[in-house]
Amino acid sequence: MKKIKQIALNNLDVLIFFVCVFAKLLGFGLQIQDKNIYALLFLLGPAASSILIFCGIGFLFNKRARTRFFYIVNIVISTLILVDSVYYGYFRDMFSIPVIQNGILLGPVKSSVASLFKWQYLLYYIDILIIPSIPYKLMLDKSIMFKRRLVSFAVVFLIGTGGNAFFIYDLNEQQPRLLTTMFNRIYIADMLGGINYHGLDVYNFFQRELQKHTKLSKDKEKAIKTFLNSNKSKGYTALKGKGKGKNLIVIQVEALQQFVIGNSINGQEITPNLNKWLKRSAYFDNYYYQVASGNTSDAEFMTNNSLFPAAEGAAAYLYCGNDLNSLPKALKKENYKAIALHGYREDFWNRSVMNKTEGYDIFYGQRSFKINETIGMGLSDRSFLNQSFNILKKTHQPYFSFLTTLTSHYPFNAISKYGDFNVGEYKGSLFGDYLKSIHYTDQQLGMFLDKLDKEGITDNSIIAIYGDHYAIPQNQQKNLYSFLNATQRNELTWAELQKVPLFIHFPKDENKGVRHTYGGEMDLYPTIANLYDLPTKYMMGKDIFNSKEQGVIFRNGSFTDGKIFYLAPSNKYYDIASGKQISETAELSEKKKEAEKKLEYSDTILNHNLLQKFNNDK
Repeated sequence: MKKIKQIALNNLDVLIFFVCVFAKLLGFGLQIQDKNIYALLFLLGPAASSILIFCGIGFLFNKRARTRFFYIVNIVISTLILVDSVYYGYFRDMFSIPVIQNGILLGPVKSSVASLFKWQYLLYYIDILIIPSIPYKLMLDKSIMFKRRLVSFAVVFLIGTGGNAFFIYDLNEQQPRLLTTMFNRIYIADMLGGINYHGLDVYNFFQRELQKHTKLSKDKEKAIKTFLNSNKSKGYTALKGKGKGKNLIVIQVEALQQFVIGNSINGQEITPNLNKWLKRSAYFDNYYYQVASGNTSDAEFMTNNSLFPAAEGAAAYLYCGNDLNSLPKALKKENYKAIALHGYREDFWNRSVMNKTEGYDIFYGQRSFKINETIGMGLSDRSFLNQSFNILKKTHQPYFSFLTTLTSHYPFNAISKYGDFNVGEYKGSLFGDYLKSIHYTDQQLGMFLDKLDKEGITDNSIIAIYGDHYAIPQNQQKNLYSFLNATQRNELTWAELQKVPLFIHFPKDENKGVRHTYGGEMDLYPTIANLYDLPTKYMMGKDIFNSKEQGVIFRNGSFTDGKIFYLAPSNKYYDIASGKQISETAELSEKKKEAEKKLEYSDTILNHNLLQKFNNDK
């Protein structure tokens, strides 16, 4: 016992470091595993192994330097966990290196960040405040010979490294390509812990940077080109060329989710204007957003290019120098004028650069509008849409205009002083603020669409309206479930709520009606391409008016075909009709591999700028 006590006192700093960091990793693990204690057991080994690596390195230092080393590493890990917690709170994803690049694009969105922060996150720093007061003088050995330190380093470091290698190898065997593509970051953090996740993130970031400058094999190029050619729209006749010569007006609505469409609260319709236009349009009720961490910019990217967004970071930044076969470029070849309009900063999400890359003739950003009314982040939707209408009136026809709204941006609380929409019991909550915010945006869209109608523009235009991404983060799901009277409240329920509305309005209200095809933002460009008789080469999506394929693939590796839903974060399959979990079959496993392959192909196309090569091939 005396010997054990002596060893413990000699390594007091090591023990304190291990226990504190271990507790923090488990605490964060519990957060992302939604209080699943059983699932947390799988994290014990990887968490301990990753900490032992730092413990081993610490043994290389003498006592005083070692104590400082552990203290600094503890602060760094605590800060990383804090950042992960805030990021996860809204995005339901893990923070990564490319997100830092996104930060350059996003600028200081202070209100959004502040609303995500919880005082409980400061608990990760309690030990940081206490540790300096611990009497490390109790440590008996003031100095240890380098040989002994080296032996201690080798033993502890190898145990940690060996443990990590085992857990990483095991996960790689279960989920091939997961650790190289990082398409399911939450699952990696669930299974390997936060430290290992960030280590893999750093490794993969530099690996991707290296791959970008490494020549792709001819076989890989051929396989991708063959796939793209097989995905090309063939023989579609329904509505082909229906929009030829007509204006195209696309409106991407900030945070417009499908659950508000057709719904009421306290006897008031939430979106009365969109409900009215739904009856006059082709409406798709199984349309999903497919964005990643690029959020709004990812929705713009997919709609304009029919390629998946970046696995990490924003495509608008990472691929703004690529050759793209975009919708604006295709319409310009048909003598259309292509304009983009958004009432916020031109540099936000790198739009000033990306819009040029995609071939827009003019980008009307913040400097192009009179900032006469601001709500939240910037120009109000009322002013933006009124000024945009005046711009469209003066634009030479035929034109393609892409409008992105702003007011209904998270955290939605800026709208409170505008209008008196009664949200009843949800007053003062994020959910209630969202209902007010989207009701306001609906009013402005209604006025805009009515103006187009009165001006006769709708008689010579196809108008597409859709939501860009989710509004309600998962940590606010309670009020949403209550509002919808949801009886089943599991991960499948949540996944099916991640739909956004898609309206496509034709002149004279032709082709109206509800369509149940499963699709997503990837599919809008191919659909428009058929309507305007444009080339459909090198697209990842499908024409949702013609295709019999029922399928949506999400950036994290999840997918649905309308019958089953595979949820990559938990690696589970669900039967949609019954709502029950089902076992993986050979057929489902093949579908999962196909989804992963498509994501990988899209990444390779973008990372190696393959469209430039394919376009130049004879």
